[in-house]
Amino acid sequence: MLSRLNALLDDSVTDVFIGSATGVWLQRGSDVERTSVVMSEDEVRALAVDLIDQGGRHLDDANPCLDVALSGGVRVHAALWPLSSLGTEISIRIPAREVPTLDDLVDAGSITGATADSLRDAVAQKKTFLITGAAGSGKTTMLRALMALAEPLDRIIVIEDTAELCIPHPRVVSLETRTANTEGVGAIAVSELIRQALRMRPDRLVVGECRGADVVDMFIAFTTGHPGGGSTLHASSLRDVPTRLSALTALAGFSARAGAALAVAAIDVVVHVAVANGRRRLIVGRPIVSASAKLSIEPWSNES
Repeated sequence: MLSRLNALLDDSVTDVFIGSATGVWLQRGSDVERTSVVMSEDEVRALAVDLIDQGGRHLDDANPCLDVALSGGVRVHAALWPLSSLGTEISIRIPAREVPTLDDLVDAGSITGATADSLRDAVAQKKTFLITGAAGSGKTTMLRALMALAEPLDRIIVIEDTAELCIPHPRVVSLETRTANTEGVGAIAVSELIRQALRMRPDRLVVGECRGADVVDMFIAFTTGHPGGGSTLHASSLRDVPTRLSALTALAGFSARAGAALAVAAIDVVVHVAVANGRRRLIVGRPIVSASAKLSIEPWSNES
C-alpha cells in the first residue's frame, strides 16, 4: 500500500489525507486533489498502526489518536475508528525538501532585503522570536530558518510535542513530550521539559508551539537569562496575536495586565506569516503594553 501512495508523491505535495470513507487526497500548497486510490478500513487501520509504530508509539483501542514524527521531519496523525466515526483517518504532513532561507524569501518578494538583514542581526543579538500565522502557513519553517542562523557553537535545546523542527545546526538537542501509558502514568508535559532544559545549559531555548498554560513557563525561561530562542503561535492575523497570548496566560491564572507585561518582557520580535494566493508574506512587529495595560503589536525595527 505504501508503494501505491509513494508513486503519487512528488516534491510539491505538502499533505496527504487517507481515510477508508473519505478516500486519499493530496495537497499541494492551496490546491487539493482526490486520487484514484481506494483503501478498505482494514488497510487504513493497518497503515495507521504501522506508521505510528515507526514513530515509536503504539496505536490501539486504548490509545486511538496519536501524533508522531518520522525520519526527515514527516509528521503523522492517526485517529482510529470508532473515535473517527466514519472510519480510520490518517493525516501526513510532509516538510519541504529544501528549507527556504531569508534570501529565498527576499527573492520571492515575501520580505525586503533590509528586513532580512535586520532579522539576521536580531538572531546574532539573541533577540527572542515568536512566529505566528494560521495553520499550514509556514510558522515552523520560518522558525527553523531563523534558528539555523545561530552561531555554530550555540547549544540549542528544542522542546516539541512531536519532533518536526529539524533545525540544520550542529548543536541541537531535541526533547519530546510523552503521553501517559495505559495505566495513566508516565506523561511528560512541555512545562516539565522546559524545567529540565534549563538544567542542560542551553544557549537558546526553542519551544515548538505555544498552546496552553505552559506558555508562562516558556516566557519566564526567556526572561531569566535564556534569550535568543523562540516559539510559534497559531493566529489567523497579526491583530489576533495579543488576544491569543492573553488567553494563554489567563489559563495560568495571570491577569490581563500581568500576562501582557510578561509577554512584552519575553518576546522581542513577532514575525507573522500571512499566505494569500499561495504567496507567503512576512509582517514583523513587537509586542508593547499601552498605558491602559492593553497588549498590542507595533511595527518593529532592529533599533527597537
